[in-house]
Amino acid sequence: MDEDILGLHHVTAIASDPNRNIAFYTTVLGLKLVKITVNFDDPGSYHFYYGDEIGRPGSLLTFFLWPDAPRGRRGPGQVTVVKFGIPFGSMPFWADRLRRYQVIMADSSPLFDEEALIFSDPDALQLELIEVGELRTARDEHSPIPHEYAITHIHGVTLLEPELQATDSLLTGTLGFRRMHQEPTGTRYRAGHTLVDLVHTADKPRGFVSVGTVHHVAWRIADQEQQRDWREQLVGKGLSVTPIIDRRYFKSIYFREPGGVLFELATDPPGFTIDEEVDELGTRLVLPPWLESVRNRIEARLPRLTVPKFESAA
Repeated sequence: MDEDILGLHHVTAIASDPNRNIAFYTTVLGLKLVKITVNFDDPGSYHFYYGDEIGRPGSLLTFFLWPDAPRGRRGPGQVTVVKFGIPFGSMPFWADRLRRYQVIMADSSPLFDEEALIFSDPDALQLELIEVGELRTARDEHSPIPHEYAITHIHGVTLLEPELQATDSLLTGTLGFRRMHQEPTGTRYRAGHTLVDLVHTADKPRGFVSVGTVHHVAWRIADQEQQRDWREQLVGKGLSVTPIIDRRYFKSIYFREPGGVLFELATDPPGFTIDEEVDELGTRLVLPPWLESVRNRIEARLPRLTVPKFESAA
């Protein structure tokens, strides 16, 4: 392909309690709830999108809400860590904030001796905060976090793999990721502004995707024309790739990389303001046109939400 992957588009994980999830990611971490919708493949469950002020690709962490599902298990074949970027000098602020909200921080060192705050969300999804400077897409004026400390984007992800060679070949030979560093336990790659750590493990049971784990990771591509080209190339490499699927806010194709992690290639447009104004984002349940006729039935099945409102902390 002449066009490279632009970086990370979004990460989608699975959570249990909708209101607890909202409280943690908006109140504790200061992300904006950009869109309240449903899982288009399972309209009886919520799908939340968190990100910057307008939900730019690269800032997005999304959740399928499965209240009755069992706890998942991190293991090979999964994205096991989501890394957020924060401005230089903001680590003390975040360490104090996490302590005040009684978030337990881990003592273990991340890969490549990179200084990070390591912690988990209420469903045990592993997160990291890493100082990377001012890669900021758009500011949320109503975040509870002062602007000089606020999370700027998703800096990277960690993939846990039972074997590295085939995935390395896909990342570098097909998707155009650049190999940055290598250690005995893993390799670091870069795609756009996103870091991808590939970590090998041979002694853990395969991961089980459910509450507290990542469902899939999506990579950015510019438009649907490039998406068609990517699909053709990936199918030519022997991968099983879905048809192009309309996700309302972007178009997507899906396939599993050799280690089992579900990859998505998602277009940048049309974005989250296609059906809401900027100041309305994340304030109500939004359904795609093809589900509006059954809105009453869907709303009757969904738990009621409490969405915090904040004055600017800046």
